[in-house]
Amino acid sequence: MNVKRWIARREPNWKQLDALLTQVEKKGLKSLQTEEIKQLASLYRSISADLARARTHQVGETLIHDLQLLTTRSYSQVYQGSRRQEWAAVKDFYRWGLPAVVRQSWAYIAIATAIFVIASLIAWWFSWRDPNFMPLIVPERLISQVRDDRELWMGSILGNEPTASSQIMVNNLAVCFRAIAGGMTLGLFTIFVLFLNGLLIGAIATLVSQGNLAYPFWAFVFPHGSLELPAIFLSGAAGLLIARGILFPGKLRRKDAVRVYGLQAAQLVYGIVPMLIVAGIIEGFVSPNPAIPEAIRYFIGTALFLALIFYFNLRRPTRSQSIDSEIAG
Repeated sequence: MNVKRWIARREPNWKQLDALLTQVEKKGLKSLQTEEIKQLASLYRSISADLARARTHQVGETLIHDLQLLTTRSYSQVYQGSRRQEWAAVKDFYRWGLPAVVRQSWAYIAIATAIFVIASLIAWWFSWRDPNFMPLIVPERLISQVRDDRELWMGSILGNEPTASSQIMVNNLAVCFRAIAGGMTLGLFTIFVLFLNGLLIGAIATLVSQGNLAYPFWAFVFPHGSLELPAIFLSGAAGLLIARGILFPGKLRRKDAVRVYGLQAAQLVYGIVPMLIVAGIIEGFVSPNPAIPEAIRYFIGTALFLALIFYFNLRRPTRSQSIDSEIAG
């Protein structure tokens, strides 16, 4: 290899990369145009190859050192910039994207909620009128504890909060993912999961009412239930969306409809998981805590639910709104 000729041919690229890196290091990656960012990545790959060749042909320690420094600077900007962009995209989704998807899915969320509520009312109705109905839904141990001992069962969490919290998270995630996966059964299993959980809540609500324990029971449920129940409704909506793609593709081909509605369901999942994690922590450490007055627990649950409604109604500001905000600032 003619070293001098090779250096003369490759040196303009090295200088161009150095100029781009200097600009990025002073003004940030946003100072580059889209084509310049692509050029930066391309030059980084070519300079990496130049470094390998320089080492192979031992063109000189000074040049190898300079190319190594250039490559290190390039790597830092290309991959750290990529990670910054990824984190920015995640932040943007949770700030604006998820609320938009929830609003877009409101009809499916409403259907899922209605299935759950109807099942709860059915369980409430039959539990009051038929003493043989409740044991079909609620474990006999809980029925005996409430009716005979006049106490709730949540005290078992105390002293075992970390383990209980993690088990609650896993259980809730399992319920929600079953509801989502149920979309592949044309939505039948999704409806079954929602209906079964609704029956359970309705029957337990009747049980604690009959035992005059409704107030402390709902004081326990409110803090975590304000996130847990909406997460169940969102998971039901996700399952129904998948079923919609299979059953009613509309003008789309069925596989395209499944892809479109499946993507919308997947976006809901990104909201469900953090909601259930937070709900599990609250259910393990806050909801059963006797040091927290029941009125405060009602307040926490109500505040969390209102905050969730507010969040789901967040809308990305329009261009004119952003400009007005900057002028006002």
